[in-house]
Parts: sequence; C-alpha cells; structure tokens
Amino acid sequence: MNKNQEKELLAAVFKRLLDHLKKESDLQNIDLMNLAGFCRNCLSKWYSEEAESRDITIDIDEAREFIYGMPYQQWKEDYQKPATKEQLEMMGNREKNNG
Repeated sequence: MNKNQEKELLAAVFKRLLDHLKKESDLQNIDLMNLAGFCRNCLSKWYSEEAESRDITIDIDEAREFIYGMPYQQWKEDYQKPATKEQLEMMGNREKNNG
C-alpha cells in the first residue's frame, strides 16, 4: 500500500466513524469518554487542532458542527441526557486514575 492509499483508507474509516456516531445519537458522550477515553467533543478538538497545525482556520464551533452533523447546541438539546450518578462517578474515577 502506498502513502496515498493509506491516507484514503484512514479518511474513509474516519468518515465511517463519524457517520456511525451521527446515527447513534443515543450514545452519550460521557459513556464514550468513560469506555473509550474520547468523545465527540474530543474529536472536534482534535479536528480543530489538526487544522490549525496546517494553517487552516476551523474554530471549535465549526469543528463540532462537522463532527456532530449539526450545531452543537442543537445536538445537546435534541439528544444529550443528564449524566447519571454512576456515569459521573465513573468519569471521576477515570480522571483520578489518569490524572
């Protein structure tokens, strides 16, 4: 495989991941963070940071809209549920262990 093919594969996999996360709107960010150590907001931040490292201006709101497939505030209103006590405890333990 050459470098161009590798880039194309990586881009295709990333697009599939985003499409999957957009369809799985019931999957809460806190659950993603607790289980995988990243969430949609992390992807947004990484997207914006990688753009900046290439002298491309994409602010965090634009990045979030790209990752979420809609404005972040709309996604929060439509899909985000209040975190449960258990989710918050798991997050706290994760932060303490990685801290």
